[in-house]
Amino acid sequence: MGLFFAHLPCAKMGGKTRQDKIRNEAIRERVGIAPIIEKMVENRLRWFGHVERRPVDSVVRRVDQMERKQTIQGRGRPKKTIREVIKKDLELNDLDRSMVLDKTL
Repeated sequence: MGLFFAHLPCAKMGGKTRQDKIRNEAIRERVGIAPIIEKMVENRLRWFGHVERRPVDSVVRRVDQMERKQTIQGRGRPKKTIREVIKKDLELNDLDRSMVLDKTL
């Protein structure tokens, strides 16, 4: 992978350009930027905690608790749901669903 556009300003701060052909990982290490995947997981888990702390009668919680049978399933593999992604994120980070109620973690 070459220099990614999002990290170009960070590279230019260090006096590097695209022509230097420095990998994204090297730039992230030098500048101290977390990988994009980690930031996405962090944001999903933050959103999940926010939704779980909402009152049960709020719109977000009611939509989250709706039955999946209301949607029509097409041909092929079913799409990955946000519930499946959050479950995987919780497992990868060794977190429990009950931990989302504690904002200090």
